[in-house]
Amino acid sequence: MSITQTADPALDATSRARDLLGVSRLTNQALTRWLHGLPGVDQVGCEARAAGLGTRSIKTTSKAWAIDLAISMIDLTTLEGADTRGRVRGLAAKALLPDPSDPSTPRPAALCVYGDMVGIAREALGADSGVKVAAVATAFPSGRASMAVKLADTKDAVRAGADEIDMVIDRGAFLSGDYLTVFNQIAQVKEVCGDARLKVIMETGELVTYDNVRRASWLSMLAGGDFIKTSTGKIQPAATLPVTLIMLEAVRDWRDLTGEQVGVKPAGGIRTSKDAIKFLVTVNEIAGEDWLDNHWFRFGASSLLNDLLLQRQRMTTGAYSGASYIADDSPSTAY
Repeated sequence: MSITQTADPALDATSRARDLLGVSRLTNQALTRWLHGLPGVDQVGCEARAAGLGTRSIKTTSKAWAIDLAISMIDLTTLEGADTRGRVRGLAAKALLPDPSDPSTPRPAALCVYGDMVGIAREALGADSGVKVAAVATAFPSGRASMAVKLADTKDAVRAGADEIDMVIDRGAFLSGDYLTVFNQIAQVKEVCGDARLKVIMETGELVTYDNVRRASWLSMLAGGDFIKTSTGKIQPAATLPVTLIMLEAVRDWRDLTGEQVGVKPAGGIRTSKDAIKFLVTVNEIAGEDWLDNHWFRFGASSLLNDLLLQRQRMTTGAYSGASYIADDSPSTAY
């Protein structure tokens, strides 16, 4: 498939897409032809490659570095209907000081909350912590709302101080082949994000095939997503290594095509240091070292942080601390 490289980053999303696709008018037919022209995914080969990367071992010194890097890549997340101000403030305190016994412990990249909790998170983190505030929007997690509601949801979060927006695509539209609707919705949300970075959640567990994961990744980048994200964490399977590998190939190839770098965020089901290191090895092998930075790679997780902290303590002291040593992240009713 031959596509000309975009020359003007100031073009709006539709004009830019027309340039990339080489068409005078962006239609669903043009998008379908382009997306279905992408190389198909070899399922057996993809899963074998992911399994092989998952068995890689790394040296002790590299493991210490990888654990610190993984901590710095976490979007510490609470997305429950029972979330309270106290819960959000507690997670913000943990983000600011993940291990009270060791102030050298890196801080997570962001605190991810529902839009109505953005102001609480922003106040608790302060202006100079370096920890971003991310908000889920666009009728998360289902995405089943009118476009006016989705845009209002996004605008409210940005006004409240969100640095990043995590939106969900319309999976029904995507699976029915209505790619233009998905494109337009992402582009419109991106427009109202202002300076906030946009993470596009594809909910890969509902996309059925690896080919769909690849197409959704390219469509999300074409429409202006700053990150492509696997999952809401509400649907299983969530973040798997083969799916993340496909997404990493997509961002690598997108940069080769356009010169633009896009981030990747696996979310849901990544709970142990061993799991995190498998993903980091895959990032390095598939996309390259440029993505080994929390500006370009994130983990959507909360329980993962506790295991990383325990492993970090073990490497420092030579012994495991009890699990009770790590702050309890269970929901609180306190305000």
